Amino acid sequence: MHDPTFKDTPFSRCAYYRRTCGLPAGIQPEAGRIIVKVGLVGAITMPARLGQRVRDDMLFRGCPVGPIMAHIRSRRWTFLCRPDVPDDPRLCTELFRLDVAIVPFGGEIALPSPTDSHTPSRAWVVLPRDTFRPSGAVIIDYLRACTKRAVR
Repeated sequence: MHDPTFKDTPFSRCAYYRRTCGLPAGIQPEAGRIIVKVGLVGAITMPARLGQRVRDDMLFRGCPVGPIMAHIRSRRWTFLCRPDVPDDPRLCTELFRLDVAIVPFGGEIALPSPTDSHTPSRAWVVLPRDTFRPSGAVIIDYLRACTKRAVR
C-alpha cells in the first residue's frame, strides 16, 4: 500500500482493506469515499486526547491495539474493534458523559482514502495491517481505567 511506484486509488485501497484487513469496505462512487458499515466490525469514537491515553495505556500494558483512525478536523479518534460491546443503556450514559460513542449497528465509518490526500480529513494513527481487531469490551475497560486515573 505504501510502495511509491504503486498508484494508490480508492479501488486499490478498498481492495487492500478487504483482502488484507478483512474489512467489509465499499466505495461511495460519487465521492470516492471508502466506507465500512458497522456489523462485522465495531467502532468506538472518542476525543483524540482520550484516545491517545487509551492507546498508550493498552501498549504500555502489552495489549495489542488494532486499527485507529484520526478525524483531523473534529480531533476525534475511532478505534476499529470486534463488535462485542453489550447494548446497555447504562454504558451508553457513562460513555456519553465522556464524549465517547459506540457507532451503532449499520452506522457508516469513512476510512482514509487516496481522495483525502488534497484535504485530509481522516488518517491512520495505527494502520490496519491484517484482520486483527481488539475486543470493543477491552477498549472500554482501558477507557474506564484511564478516566478513573484522571479523576483521582
